Amino acid sequence: MNRSALAERESHVDRRADYLPRAGLQVAPELAAFVENEVLANAGLEADAFWQGFAEISRRFGPRNRALLQKRAELQDSIDGWHRANPGARRGAPEGFLREIGYLVPEPAPLTIGTQNVDPEIASIAGPQLVVPVLNARFLLNAINARWGSLYDALYGTDALDGTKPPAGEYDAQRGASVIARAKAFLDEAAPLAGGPWADWTGGLPTLANPAQLTGTIGDNLLLANNGLHIEIVIDPQHPIGMTDPAGIADIRLEAALSTIVDLEDSVAAIDAEDKVAAYRNWLGAIRGDLEARFEKNGDVIVRQSNEDRSYTDMQGDTDELRARSLLLVRNVGHLMTTPAVLTENGDELHEGLLDAAITVAVAMQDRGRNSRHGSIYIVKPKMHGPDECAFANELFDAVEDMLGLARHTIKIGVMDEERRTSANLTACIHAVKDRVFFINTGFLDRTGDEIHTSMLAGPMMRKGGIKQAEWIAAYEDRNVQIGLACGFQGRAQIGKGMWAAPDRMRAMLAEKAGHPASGASTAWVPSPTAAVLHAMHYHQIDVAERQRERSAETLVPLGKLLSVPLSEAADWSADDIAEELRNNVQGILGYMVRWIDQGIGCSKVPDIHDIGLMEDRATLRISSQHIANWLLHGVVDRLSIDAALHEMAAKVDAQNAGDPTYHPMMADPRGSIALAAARELIVGGTEQPSGYTEPVLHRARMRAKAML
Repeated sequence: MNRSALAERESHVDRRADYLPRAGLQVAPELAAFVENEVLANAGLEADAFWQGFAEISRRFGPRNRALLQKRAELQDSIDGWHRANPGARRGAPEGFLREIGYLVPEPAPLTIGTQNVDPEIASIAGPQLVVPVLNARFLLNAINARWGSLYDALYGTDALDGTKPPAGEYDAQRGASVIARAKAFLDEAAPLAGGPWADWTGGLPTLANPAQLTGTIGDNLLLANNGLHIEIVIDPQHPIGMTDPAGIADIRLEAALSTIVDLEDSVAAIDAEDKVAAYRNWLGAIRGDLEARFEKNGDVIVRQSNEDRSYTDMQGDTDELRARSLLLVRNVGHLMTTPAVLTENGDELHEGLLDAAITVAVAMQDRGRNSRHGSIYIVKPKMHGPDECAFANELFDAVEDMLGLARHTIKIGVMDEERRTSANLTACIHAVKDRVFFINTGFLDRTGDEIHTSMLAGPMMRKGGIKQAEWIAAYEDRNVQIGLACGFQGRAQIGKGMWAAPDRMRAMLAEKAGHPASGASTAWVPSPTAAVLHAMHYHQIDVAERQRERSAETLVPLGKLLSVPLSEAADWSADDIAEELRNNVQGILGYMVRWIDQGIGCSKVPDIHDIGLMEDRATLRISSQHIANWLLHGVVDRLSIDAALHEMAAKVDAQNAGDPTYHPMMADPRGSIALAAARELIVGGTEQPSGYTEPVLHRARMRAKAML
């Protein structure tokens, strides 16, 4: 055990007197109080029975969790050994070898998933998805309420319309007229009138080319539908915009973020019981509907809460309910990390994923139909390596259901397809969770980080821009959709795609992100409620169900293409090319890392090296640190150049954050900066980090930083 790990363990042992005994476990007092007084009492669950059941889960699944992590390490050792035995092979370990060591498993027989009681926002309606850090109540409420958003506001307030932002000051009537024209042109595409454009409509009940698209009314407002998504035309002749419109249209509102992942993983900095309780408490408030965020804006105190569902009158005169909130999913942590919030009977930290499973499900039992109309609990499970780890999660959820008295498969699982071994065995992974899977999703950053780490010894990797164009990434994206459709996901579960990270570049998003629904994916991640509104336009333009039917006839992309490694054909970059790539990677690492460690901010808009704001989470660190570690291993860069880049980019990041009074400049004390030291540790020790993950380094550094507060 190294010195820093020993110091952490000793600090936890020193705190042991503060822990409360619960069925042989030692539980941090703040966690015990929260669980017993706020979760169990309100869910009608008995505390002693809960802790007894959870202790049994700890005894049963803890050793298996450790064994799975050991299996990961053994597989990686075998792959590294192959590369050492085959120097200069310039390719990844071959398929036959990967089958021999058990990295690749036999393909299961064709299957159709059996998941039941899935809400339509997941099963049958295609649309945008948000991911929101659970620790930020204001962001969380914004996401919950992002089920609906103003198209007028989204077009006016961003660069989506013409590549420019609105001028400062009062309303620009000329820009407003362009917004209205574009929004009505969208209506002509999504729900055309029987005769003439929407720009010529002067009011009354419209006659649509497809009358079935007129769903009903909400007061004077019209409710339309297209491809399963709703459009609300707001009629208000007294409104400043409505009074200038021939039909009194004051706004066009789109159904946007159908679902939101409430994230306890990559977008949060949660390292101890205090952080975990804050996270679970916000999840509880979101589920119950009593979460509030208070903040000051223009001198006024604003209280934000989640919206209530609305009623509408259909065309037969009957009243029905219109969902006003995004369907909430919760992302638990992966299998890797442990937490000091609970100590096992042996005094070891509990695997954090076991705690998340028990607590997030117990919280979700207080839903009572506000979130899921079918009584389902949706857990997204990240960073699982292959079918054995998926099977482990499935059995864990079985045990949690039994402990809490839930029917089998009440808990649904979303499988993040972000690890190479999962991608290569995706059908087998789906088979392992076939009766509870509701979601598969790709993600470039984490998936590339694991791609680099798995074949670290093969040779220097391409520059990151080249990796995005490499053969394996196209195969990865195509196979994810093809396999999902072959396993019967259409009409039963989501097939998802990754994040558009640049919230200020909405025109570019409109131009590029149409590719996600065109691929047959039924959802894709967006960085903000505004982006969700704009991305929703793509799902009106593209019939995802039809695209899925078309893609179901495709032949599966060969596994060999997925297994191709993005190695540079010849590492003959110029010195300027190498320095540019190194600076870009280092700046991205430091820009995110300093906020995570010093301020506990796990997700925020971080300026990149060109001062473009990007929504970043831990996946940024994984790909960037692994990329530098690979180049360091193969001599493309050296430690001196890395240290020089760290100091140069620390100064740049300090300047980018100069307006933040809570920011701690790294270069004010380079030797004493915890963030700067941790960044160097992450890079220089990148080959030794488990699967290239950043959490162990980040957690140690954040603990030191919190101790100094």
